[in-house]
Amino acid sequence: MKAFEGGLKRLPGRHSLFWKLACLLIAFCLLMIWLSWSWGRYMEQQNAYLSDTSREILSGYAAGAELAWSTQGADGVDAWLQLMAARERTWIGVIGNDLQSLASTPLTDKESQRLTFLRGLDWPVSRHAKGLPWLKIPFPLDPSVGSLVIELPQRFMPGRYQLFWRVVTNGVIPGLFTLLLCIGLYRLLIMPLNQLREQANAWRADQLNTRLSHDATSRQDELGELGRAFDHMSERLQGTVVLQQQLLRDMSHELRTPLSRLRVACDSEQDLAQLRERLGREIDVMQRLVEDSLQLAWLDTERTPLPVEDIQVQALWDMLKDNACFESDWPASLLPCLLGPDCWVRGNLNALAQALENILRNAIRHSPAGGVVSLDGRRDGAYWHLWLEDQGGGIDERDLERIFAPFIRLDGSRPGDGGFGLGLSIARNAVQRQDGSLWAENTGQGLRVHLRLWAA
Repeated sequence: MKAFEGGLKRLPGRHSLFWKLACLLIAFCLLMIWLSWSWGRYMEQQNAYLSDTSREILSGYAAGAELAWSTQGADGVDAWLQLMAARERTWIGVIGNDLQSLASTPLTDKESQRLTFLRGLDWPVSRHAKGLPWLKIPFPLDPSVGSLVIELPQRFMPGRYQLFWRVVTNGVIPGLFTLLLCIGLYRLLIMPLNQLREQANAWRADQLNTRLSHDATSRQDELGELGRAFDHMSERLQGTVVLQQQLLRDMSHELRTPLSRLRVACDSEQDLAQLRERLGREIDVMQRLVEDSLQLAWLDTERTPLPVEDIQVQALWDMLKDNACFESDWPASLLPCLLGPDCWVRGNLNALAQALENILRNAIRHSPAGGVVSLDGRRDGAYWHLWLEDQGGGIDERDLERIFAPFIRLDGSRPGDGGFGLGLSIARNAVQRQDGSLWAENTGQGLRVHLRLWAA
């Protein structure tokens, strides 16, 4: 039973390329079978039976013989036979139902022997028989009176172009249909692969903004999935390159200020203690900038799944609160956690701790003296919805998303300064790597940063 279920799972999906190819080949085979049957019957009619034109002419001959007999008798038949001898270079006779000649000249023994087997107009005619076939065509108006007997003229024989039509039937037409099959396979398989190759060549030429056409990415099969994966990969590559370039530009800009201050300090005449203090402070600034930039770059480019575990948010907050109070001299009473001990989330401890620590530092930095920075939340189905709220006055609504971009500092929008604008960007990347989300909103008194994490 398990083997059967495993076999079912290995079957192609409903929109699989396998079914499209199967339908195309089945349609081609059915078309070839229909062609061989219908066209074969048609060619049999053309090569084995008299044409409609030939039948009309021979029926006209029989009508002329009947008219000659009914108007002038044997003399009329003799005159009509002389007229036909000048028109057709073959033997023609007019006989009654007793197989005797209706002309004045009786039939010879050899001609009488020919009357033992006569074909009708609707009978098949073989080109491989010895000699030309003999046909018996009854009088159209009164078949009981007599019939026309004629050795079929060569020009009426069917299948004169038999070799030509055989080549067309067995070579040209199957070749054309095979060509149509190849065109269908080319459009189904080769064209999307050519587009993928062109996009890969564009990447090689550093044209990362190149995208596949809508027809290639909207296909509901494996090639469509491959095209969408290519486009997603192209977007990721372009975003990574843009981020790296932006990081280099922003880091070079941010490093100019401490380097300039270091140059001024080195050229100044301060005493050794003051100079050492200044150098240490500027080196710490540059070290923090480099570490934060490298951390952001790693979070954005590293896609290896993080190890996860169950985390109690209240215990994690207590640890972060102690560190924050030690660093900023902020009273612990102003950093309350309103969550209960039942708040457990599923994630990576180090990444979540870094995200909450950056959000907490940002809230403390932009809160006024005596302001409260609190952590609260509620259970939301399979998630925990947490929010960290400060009393810093909030920011402009247009900047609620910009604050998560690297090196964004909203000068004058909130009180306080410090940092490089990397904390919230690192926090969002860390949360997103845990399949969570992070966003911000104004409360009227301050800024509220929301986190949505999987519940343990």
